[in-house]
Amino acid sequence: MNILIWHVHGSWATSFVQGPHTYLVPVTPDRGPDGLGRARTWQWPPSVREVTPEELRTSDLDLMVLQRPHEVELAHRWTGRRPGVDVPAVYVEHNAPHETPDGTRHPLAGRDDIPVVHVTHFNQLMWDNGRAPATVIEHGIIDPGPLWTGEDPRAAVVVNEPVRRARTTGTDLLPRFARAAPLEVFGMRTDNLATHLGLAPDRCRTRDLPQAELHPAMARCRLYLHPVRWTSLGLSLLEAMFLGMPVVALDTTEAREAVPADAGVVSNRLDVLDEAVRAFLADREHARRVGERARAAAQARYGVRRFLDDWEHLMKEVTR
Repeated sequence: MNILIWHVHGSWATSFVQGPHTYLVPVTPDRGPDGLGRARTWQWPPSVREVTPEELRTSDLDLMVLQRPHEVELAHRWTGRRPGVDVPAVYVEHNAPHETPDGTRHPLAGRDDIPVVHVTHFNQLMWDNGRAPATVIEHGIIDPGPLWTGEDPRAAVVVNEPVRRARTTGTDLLPRFARAAPLEVFGMRTDNLATHLGLAPDRCRTRDLPQAELHPAMARCRLYLHPVRWTSLGLSLLEAMFLGMPVVALDTTEAREAVPADAGVVSNRLDVLDEAVRAFLADREHARRVGERARAAAQARYGVRRFLDDWEHLMKEVTR
């Protein structure tokens, strides 16, 4: 099939485009949010083709994969065809509802011709999906390999824009965790995070690395810390498990489902999480054993083959 999909979420899309189709990714001269084109920091296959809005007018399309509310109108304007009416379409919802779960109606809740695909069961439950057919296809991760060494006695944290996102990503909790272990915070716009939090630079180092360098750098840290309060299940959490890292995470959103009891410590009691961080820091062999179980659990549930098979099944249903 020819599938129209915008480059919105690079990590998720990297797994999605491993399928057997041709993926048409819009590109604009400024490579802005609606025209990023092919990824530059992830490895995408040749089957991902950049197309301009003008070229989309005459492109054969079998399926539209939408990911943002305005793409419904944008797809119609750029292709001349209505998603869900003239061309089959699905809407991938990457996020948990930003407001309250009892009052957040999904943007597609009023129509029944475009299925909404959630990435976690928690998200499906919390969104008011209305009339929209809603289903779940859990994440699929391209296995980076068991890279964990744990040689650096630090806790790795991965978060983009931690200052702006604040309590949503648990940024306010980092000073507390920094007392239990020095932190290595990876992500975009993490500059001056230590100053913002009032931490010494050696207790909160920050790094914005290309994707190819991120996993080996994470894997040198002793453990992975996931202080997120309210976002979807982070791909970085699952990637850390694939690397063989033991996990310490807040018991929020889908974390409990993703991290079995023997693969890390998941709790909303901060004293329990502090103790877990210190235990992994103090005992590298303990961290190794738990990390191996985390990797096995992630491989069993979040492999890319299962992810692609789930998508193939759904796409056949939508386009038949």
